[in-house]
Amino acid sequence: MKPRSPLKSLAEFRYQIRRFLDFSRGAARRAGLAPQQHQMLLVIAAGGAGPSPSIRALSHRMFVNHNTAVELANRLERKGLARRMSHPTDRRRVTVRITPRGRRVLTSLARHHFAELRTHGPELVRALRAVIRGARRVASPRTRARRPRR
Repeated sequence: MKPRSPLKSLAEFRYQIRRFLDFSRGAARRAGLAPQQHQMLLVIAAGGAGPSPSIRALSHRMFVNHNTAVELANRLERKGLARRMSHPTDRRRVTVRITPRGRRVLTSLARHHFAELRTHGPELVRALRAVIRGARRVASPRTRARRPRR
C-alpha cells in the first residue's frame, strides 16, 4: 500500500478531529449545555487544572480569557452544575467545584463520548499514526532536534 502524502494525512487527521468535536458539541447541546460549559465541567471534574481549580487555572486550561471563564462558571452555577467558592485564605481567589448534579450530567455525556470513540476512534488513531509517519518523512535536518554543542 502506497503511503499517503503528508498533506493528505494531515487533512484526514484534522477531519477526524473535527468530526469528533462536532459530535461532542451536539451531545453537549442535547444535554442542555454549551460546548464550553461541557468542557469546563470536564476540566473541573478531571482535575486537569488541579483540585478545586481557580478561575485563572480554568481559563488557562481551556484557552479562554479570564472573563470568559468567569461567565462560564457563573452559568454552570446558575444551572446547579458547579459551585464557586472563595479560597479560605485568599478571598480574591475563587475556586470552582462540580456539584453532584454536574457530575451526573458529565457522566452521562462521557458515556456517549466513549461510545462514539469505540465506533470512530480507530479511524482517528489511524489518521494520527499516518500524520506522525508523514511528519517523520518531511522533517528536514534543520527541523530535527539537535544535540547541544560542547
